[in-house]
Amino acid sequence: MNIILGDYNDYPSLVKAFSGIDKLLFVSGTDLPNRTSQHERVLNAAKEAGVKHVTYTSGAFKTVTPSSPFWLFAEAHIRTEQWLKESGLNYTLLKNGLYMDYLPYFIGNVLETETIYLPAGNGKISLALRAEMAESTATVLTSEGHTNKTYHFVGTEAYGYEDVAGYISEITGKAISYISPTEEEFRDSLRKTGQGIPEEFMGIVLAQAQGDADITSGDIEKLIGRTLTPLKTFLQGIYKA
Repeated sequence: MNIILGDYNDYPSLVKAFSGIDKLLFVSGTDLPNRTSQHERVLNAAKEAGVKHVTYTSGAFKTVTPSSPFWLFAEAHIRTEQWLKESGLNYTLLKNGLYMDYLPYFIGNVLETETIYLPAGNGKISLALRAEMAESTATVLTSEGHTNKTYHFVGTEAYGYEDVAGYISEITGKAISYISPTEEEFRDSLRKTGQGIPEEFMGIVLAQAQGDADITSGDIEKLIGRTLTPLKTFLQGIYKA
């Protein structure tokens, strides 16, 4: 196996890394302020290098506009999908939702506070494990029939934070409640404790409140050939001890 360095900020290195490759798995960047230009660079390099098919890890969300709280997260995905469709390359879009693995980070130390405190309102989220998304990705890359198709890598059910609080209460025997403050109340509470908050996190939570993360699909189950890990099962593994 050959390992060749390709830097999203270094166009010549990308062309060199992609040379001789027919099929490219393009994993979206994590440098949110710069990743739109990085993605454009990656696609231009892929075309120059003669790549024939790009499989891109996009994001799963409902309609998002520049005024949406989700825009910081979604802009690069929206533009990259458009560029891919206009590029003349064969493509496959893997629209990844929120990783179930990240849920404990979102809700904080609930066993200590006994409260999920997020300005997510009654919004629901659809979650899937990273491992199951990765397995689905591997299936797409190693099998045929995926050209110019879009898959939603999300769960088959969507949950509100009331549901999450209820599951953790049942698992631990503690009465976990869910409180949804206003955005300003939430920011004030963090300021008082001296905590900062990444704006991308804030945008995702506010977008959840608007229903932008309430997307369900059976695509992962069809690709891996089994039922997804339920949210309650995942939470049991985290909180049962």
